[in-house]
Amino acid sequence: MKRRTVAIIGTRGYPSYYGGFETAVRKLAPTLVDAGWDVVVYGRPGQIKLDDPDLDPRVRVVTTRGVDSTALSTLTFGLTACLHAFFHRPHVALVMNCANGYWLPLLRLRRVPIVLNVDGIEWERQKWGPWAKRIFRWGAVLSGRMAHSLVFDAHAIGDYWRRTFRRDGYFIPYGGQPVGELPVEPGFTSGGYVLIVARFVPENTINEFLTAAETIAEHHPVILVGTSGAGNEIDARAERLDATHPNIHWMRHISDDRRLFALWQHAGVYFHGHSVGGTNPALVQAMACGARIVARDTVYNREVLADTAVYCAPDPASIASTVLAEMATTDDRGARARERGAAHYNWPDVCAAYEQAISETLGRPRIAWVEAQSRTLDSASSRSPSR
Repeated sequence: MKRRTVAIIGTRGYPSYYGGFETAVRKLAPTLVDAGWDVVVYGRPGQIKLDDPDLDPRVRVVTTRGVDSTALSTLTFGLTACLHAFFHRPHVALVMNCANGYWLPLLRLRRVPIVLNVDGIEWERQKWGPWAKRIFRWGAVLSGRMAHSLVFDAHAIGDYWRRTFRRDGYFIPYGGQPVGELPVEPGFTSGGYVLIVARFVPENTINEFLTAAETIAEHHPVILVGTSGAGNEIDARAERLDATHPNIHWMRHISDDRRLFALWQHAGVYFHGHSVGGTNPALVQAMACGARIVARDTVYNREVLADTAVYCAPDPASIASTVLAEMATTDDRGARARERGAAHYNWPDVCAAYEQAISETLGRPRIAWVEAQSRTLDSASSRSPSR
């Protein structure tokens, strides 16, 4: 029996360590191979290392070209990946990010069933200007019309799509990787420091936390992990704090999972300030590491954490007072967060859910106009003279 091919479109490649989509694909691609799929992951040049220990040689990687810029990378790399898939026609496509909704008609014309992970609500992110927000919003509209199946990483995101676009889909969150006992970061003590891990963009409450950090650092060391990726003013501010305040330490981006997991495991408090999006990959990994969490009070964070965290308002005074109060307690919230993560946010269940969504979507009947368009295209191709 011929193996079915699934093309994964919309990430930086495999294996990549950039963000949540990339982490999911690192876990998912080998699992799909084990389940009997041929897996093709589209990516960008220069993103992977051939000697990477996470590289499964059974997963085929295709790199395409695009414009590597904050505003255009998702759209341009998504376009070239969809064009390549158009000509090679996989049995089914898993597309990440609704910004790629503009290119789904290419796959529909080739009768390729599409499963699309909508990601968060990008048009509400402060980092985007008015035109970028419109582009993401219309990409979502097209995704709702063109994708055969949608994936929501949080129930709250699914509720939003049902209200706004009248589309339902699969709930598939992110998973956390269980960890054993890891060594404490040199120069720090277990339970003695406050940690933040985030991309340095405004909607992650970074500016407010940096202000709060100056108060927190009067009592405990503060570790900052992350960058903007674009050298913005938040990066410059973190650099100034690192240079001038002896108790604030900016470690920039950390790609070594073991070191990052150890930081979560031994933090006295991990502050999670993400405000836009659904289930956050860093949050569920912090749970897997048993971190005691203070989170910005949002519907998304409450959905994931329930009663295993303390919540605060997104202002520096509230952040500082809540973090300092939690540093003074000896409760078991970290252990309860780890138990909740293992029950609801684990990679075996996540990968199984994706495999089910992909399989069920592949088995759905095609819409009549798409069949007609594809037959016309195939007929025209067969009449083209050979070169």
